[in-house]
Amino acid sequence: MEQQCGQLTGGGQGGLMGMLFPLAIFVVIFYFFIIRPQKKRQKAQDTLLSSLARGDQIVTIGGFFGTIREVKDDSLVVEMADGVKMRILKSAVATKRAQTTPQPKETVTVSGEEDKN
Repeated sequence: MEQQCGQLTGGGQGGLMGMLFPLAIFVVIFYFFIIRPQKKRQKAQDTLLSSLARGDQIVTIGGFFGTIREVKDDSLVVEMADGVKMRILKSAVATKRAQTTPQPKETVTVSGEEDKN
């Protein structure tokens, strides 16, 4: 009977480790696939909100396009169209549109024709 008690004690220790190992793997997977990407997205959103300035073109979470006319503590005054201004929360900004500078038009010459100047 003493051997059976010894086997039960040793088997219980291995069983506990066998249960904790999959749990630890689950926690690691949960961290890398859910928590870490969410932290990255939140950091990017915070950076975006802190970089907003007058004249920036934005898109709201509702899909509205506008230009920032005034920046306040927790809100923005956005011009949606000529003379149409709205006050929205900073957290309602989804993205900032890239400022594109107009590029000069290229002169296209048709083959066969040459400039005679």
